[in-house]
Amino acid sequence: MNKKIELQDLGHKDYKDTWEYQETLFKGIVDTKIKNRREDANLETNNYFLFVEHPHVYTLGKSGDISNLLVDEAQLAEKGATFYKVNRGGDITYHGPGQIVGYPIFDLDNFFTDIHKYLRFIEEAVILTLEEYGIKAGRIEGLTGVWLDIDNPIKSRKICALGVKCSRWVTMHGFAFNVNTDLSLFKNIIPCGIDDKAVTSMQNELGKEMDINEVKEKLLINLANLFDFDIIKS
Repeated sequence: MNKKIELQDLGHKDYKDTWEYQETLFKGIVDTKIKNRREDANLETNNYFLFVEHPHVYTLGKSGDISNLLVDEAQLAEKGATFYKVNRGGDITYHGPGQIVGYPIFDLDNFFTDIHKYLRFIEEAVILTLEEYGIKAGRIEGLTGVWLDIDNPIKSRKICALGVKCSRWVTMHGFAFNVNTDLSLFKNIIPCGIDDKAVTSMQNELGKEMDINEVKEKLLINLANLFDFDIIKS
């Protein structure tokens, strides 16, 4: 089993270009697994982790409802935003500057074949990272992602959204963690199709702009500890 993760920080990159790049990495892993099965090749499969910040973009998962997008094409253009229907789970969400987007492209056969455990580990890494900044976060039963004020239905708000694809135990897509995100952009959608809960960011909670690279480093350490992987920076 290969527990090495190739880390790539793509910086600021267009959503569609990043999606296509994910697909290329994903296909490479799947093709290796197929070759191993057909030819008993016993080749090692790679794992990748992409960090990226996208320009303003709204994405709708395959189980999502288009009515949760509250603006039309002209209004999207006015805001300098794009929209894509994508092949991940979940409903609609927003990506943009000041947000840590993470795309783990893992062969879960190298770790554990349990998609629920995979999602919980990502959530836990975000929860532990927030704890380091004095922000208490957790989960709400039945709702994916990381939330604040989980015991107060009126005040509870989401700080990190998850939406993934998994095929042949290979993952892609991932999570969006609001650090210095402009929360007004969420007003153009019903985030994740949940109309009775707000969204928030670290900046909003702590009242100051955060060092996003520092948050990334802490998050990566927590992910590495949970998944027990070794990081190779490319």
